[in-house]
This record gives sequence, structure tokens and C-alpha cells, in this order.
Amino acid sequence: MKSTESFRSVVIFGGAGFIGSNWAHHLLTQTEAKVHIYDNLSRRGVHHNLEWLQKTAGRSGRLQITIGDVRDSAMVERVTRYATEIYHLAAQVAVTTSISDPRHDFEVNVCGTFNVLEGARKSGNHPFVLFTSTNKVYGDMAEHALARDGRRYRYVSTSGISESQPLDFHSPYGCSKGAADQYVRDYARMYDIPTVVFRMSCIAGERQFGNEDQGWVAHFLYTGMVGNPIVIYGNGKQVRDVLYVQDLVKAFEAARAKIQVTRGQVYNVGGGVANTTSLLELIEEIEKITRHKVEYLYEQPRLGDQLVYITDCSRLHADTGWHPVTSVRQILEGIYHFRKQNPHYFPTVEEPVAGRIVVGALPLQRTA
Repeated sequence: MKSTESFRSVVIFGGAGFIGSNWAHHLLTQTEAKVHIYDNLSRRGVHHNLEWLQKTAGRSGRLQITIGDVRDSAMVERVTRYATEIYHLAAQVAVTTSISDPRHDFEVNVCGTFNVLEGARKSGNHPFVLFTSTNKVYGDMAEHALARDGRRYRYVSTSGISESQPLDFHSPYGCSKGAADQYVRDYARMYDIPTVVFRMSCIAGERQFGNEDQGWVAHFLYTGMVGNPIVIYGNGKQVRDVLYVQDLVKAFEAARAKIQVTRGQVYNVGGGVANTTSLLELIEEIEKITRHKVEYLYEQPRLGDQLVYITDCSRLHADTGWHPVTSVRQILEGIYHFRKQNPHYFPTVEEPVAGRIVVGALPLQRTA
């Protein structure tokens, strides 16, 4: 049932992407908000998300789409002029890409975020701004001793990482997202804009077109479903906590609803201790769901990878009452059924070449 509330004009940068489209769908179906999606359509599969959202909005007049880049300051300023809420999800998201092209990473993640903040400031409306940052801002966290337990690593002296963890970037991607989230935080202090930063762990769920560099849970599942070998960088005992995208959507609403408490704050957001998995453990779960053996290959660890990252979500819970409710198994089952129900969303050519996965490109369809 849609809620009754004051007028909401929402701009979502990166709104055609995995998280953005799920958030936009929630707004269109559960609220009366007007939704403006701003996206450059650079990610594989996102045009399917736009078509889904257009079908959802129908003739309501509540959905607007702008094809643009966050590096275009003039266009960003135009689309934020009347916004009451801004969700900045657009980013360069791969550590590997940041290493090979750090300038592009900087321009998208730092300059793009600066453009969004300036758009919010110049509008004079003091819109709510939520920025999705990353656990990579904490670097390798070498001060936390690790031990091996069977098919996973674990922390020796802590259960999860809180916001008190020192920033220590360790990759161009960590640097760019860390710089951006500090800009977002400081705009709350200097310009009285109610901003919130989410430093997120692994997010997974339906409408995720994962690859090796981003969306690895979906990538592992999809690769296993078509019978290709999965590439594991390292020994596979690396651990992450996984958060279901619909639980993240609820966290967005919780942060906005408690804006008098959350404004200017930074929160670590993830699945928490109850929703952790190693790469090898995830493969075991995939085998149970697909009911066939999944092959995998080992390659050298990648630069900037954290052996363990588990989120301590207690601060966000204390401030808003939010907590994750969906298990890793339930998340995998949701992604599995999404792919089964939408085979036309996926490339027809997926085959291993020289021990790596090559995924055929989908045609890009621009929507004005």
C-alpha cells in the first residue's frame, strides 16, 4: 500500500543500475514520489531495468529519464534544481578498472560526486542526499588478525567492522570513494544539507547483471548456471557479508525517515555477521540450488582485495531500528529465479576462453 506523505521529488543518479532500479521501483509502487532517473547506460543490461520501470510507471507521469553523465556539471545542476531527495549511486565501481585507469575513476567518483553536491547546494532546497560509498575506504585492515577456519578466514578479535575503523584506502577506487564520502559528509557541516553516507559491503539480488569486478555473487551464480568454470582470485577463503538489495532499500527509507538523527552521519551497511560467506562456501550453496557440480579455477589474488570484510551494522540499527532480514541462501534463490524467469535479459554466448569468462555484450538501447 502506498504511503501518504508530503511531496517527494526524487533524483536517482545511476537509477538504471542494479540498486537504483530496485530503489526506483520501490518508490513507484510504494510511495507517491516523482522519480527522475539519471544514468549514462554504461552497464550491461541496464536498458532492461529502464523498460521494467517504464512499464511499472505506465501513464502515471511519475517517471522521468535523463541519459547523461555525472561528470556533466551543467546537466547535473539542471536535474537537481527541484529535487527534495537525491540518491547518488552512479560510480566507477571496479578496483581493477581504477588501477588501470585511475584518472577515469577519479573523474567519475570524485568529480561526479562534487557535481551532485554542488547541484544540491545551488538548488537552495537543502535536499536529502544519500551517497553509497564502500567498505574499500578501510583498506586492507592489516591490524585485524585473521585465522583460517576450514573453508573461510575469520577475524580473531572482532566480529565486524564499525565506523570507527580508520580510513586507509589502498587502491585508486578506495581513494576516490573515500574522498567522495568525505565531501558528502562535509557538505552537511558546511552547507546544512542533510546528507547520509552508506559505506556498503556486498549487495546482491534480482536485476543484478554481475561480473568479475562487481556483483560477484550474481556473477558466480550465473556462471555456474551455464556450466562455465568460475575464476577465484586467491584461495577462495575470502569472506564477505552479503546484503539483500530489498533490505538495502529499507535502509534507504529508514535513513530518510530518521533524518534528524542520521543527517551528516556515516554508516557501515551490510548483511552483518549472520549473512557471511566465503567464496568456496558460496559455490557450495550454488551447487545445492543448481543441483550440479560447479567447476572453478584459481588465479593470483588481485590488488586491493580484502581477505575478510564483515559489517558491524549496530550504529544504523541504533539510530533507525533497521537490520537485515534476508539470508545468503534466500538471496541466491531470488537471483536464480530472476535469471530463470528472464532468459532474454542475458547474452546467448557465454563460454570460457583461456581459463577466463567472456560474456557477450548486449546491444545498447538509449531511452530519451
